[in-house]
Amino acid sequence: MQREQISVFDIFKIGIGPSSSHTLGPWRAAQQFTASLMNSKLLYEVEQIKILLYGSLAKTGIGHGTDIAILLGMSGADPVTFDVNAITPTIDIIKTEQRLFLGGAHEITFSYTEDLIFLYQESLPFHPNAVTFQAFLTTGEAFSETYYSVGGGFVVKDGENDSEKEQVELPFPIEKAGDLLHWCLTTGLKVSEVVMENELAWRTEAETRERILQHFKVMKECTFRGTHSGGFLPGGLNVGRRAAALNKKLIGGRSYTDYESWIEAIRAGGNSFNYTLDWVSCFALAVNEENASFGRVVTAPTNGAAGVIPAVLQYYIAFCDGFTEEKIIQFIACASEIGCIFKKGATISAAMGGCQAEIGVSSAMAAAALTECLGGSQRQVMMAAEIAMEHHLGLTCDPIGGLVQIPCIERNTMGAIKAITASQLALQSNPDKAKVSLGAVVNTMWETALDMNSKYKETSDGGLATNIPISLPEC
Repeated sequence: MQREQISVFDIFKIGIGPSSSHTLGPWRAAQQFTASLMNSKLLYEVEQIKILLYGSLAKTGIGHGTDIAILLGMSGADPVTFDVNAITPTIDIIKTEQRLFLGGAHEITFSYTEDLIFLYQESLPFHPNAVTFQAFLTTGEAFSETYYSVGGGFVVKDGENDSEKEQVELPFPIEKAGDLLHWCLTTGLKVSEVVMENELAWRTEAETRERILQHFKVMKECTFRGTHSGGFLPGGLNVGRRAAALNKKLIGGRSYTDYESWIEAIRAGGNSFNYTLDWVSCFALAVNEENASFGRVVTAPTNGAAGVIPAVLQYYIAFCDGFTEEKIIQFIACASEIGCIFKKGATISAAMGGCQAEIGVSSAMAAAALTECLGGSQRQVMMAAEIAMEHHLGLTCDPIGGLVQIPCIERNTMGAIKAITASQLALQSNPDKAKVSLGAVVNTMWETALDMNSKYKETSDGGLATNIPISLPEC
């Protein structure tokens, strides 16, 4: 059986919020279906499209923008490059004019209310996040494909699996935490160095470095934009954005003109515990407020948890002198491998495992990366990841109103702080005396996911989603 091979750029993807599994994944599925029509030379034969959303995609699809993502994907837009300011007018045209340009090339009549179908009480067995595309042709025949959005923007076509892509020869194949530790101890390489060696199987080192820095550019632009954008989040909950006001308060009148001078202004404020803690929260809030506003973010490893890694990385840059290309690349490379291990051994989908699979995994990734960049050993790196996840086990996903806002945005601040704490604990500990391994916590997370009631898996059928009236303000 082929093993799943995951690159840095499978774990970290550039996309548009608010959800990797409910927005980015369905967007990619729509693109793949349109490509299938093109490859089968059927695109111009299509006269009608029906889109069926199942399970979690149906129950929280509106709040997560699943409908918007699919229509944009069907229209030929790409989440990496599409102008986020054009989202609303593009969707408004589709709805009001009742027409859709498949692949940006073939116009068909499309009714948002009749052709986009939410099957709230139906789920497909493979995964809760399922969408079926049906194309009805001028010949009277139909062409249909089903896709599953399995978390983190990963998409699996029905009848295929994650491993059915071109296999490469990895110098250090890794399926579980024990494999990673084996290669690190055998070679003496850091986790990030093992990752960079494996990435050579896909592209040159220069290309990998360049792409990692492109992803960091999106992270820092998102953070900076989020700390300078006020108002309210879309979706009807009337949740006010807080990062901008917090940024203004913390910066204390110090002047800056861009991201680099902003970092210098932050450093000039000192490094007291409260000050540092407030900035970590500000960084995380900024990213996830942007995510909730259909902004461009980097899945890390998901959109709902996109603020944890940027927040910890910004902490490292602003308060630990980590503002060098080499350190940023090291941080992101190391974090990616921990995400890969959880993806292979458990899940990074809240619809499968609750929020432990998103905030928990992102916190583990950030803890490991920070530990390595601060000089921790390979065992301490893995210990930090284990500590962070151990204290997220059982975390439910219960978004109020099906929106990636409450409690999701604040949870990113918690995940970031736990990551920093886990890193500090690991750096001050002897991993040889640890009672719990990273491999054990991955297995435990998956077992917990299987036992968790479905109402706590991104359905908004339980927890805060049913106990907090939507009209209440955020607390």
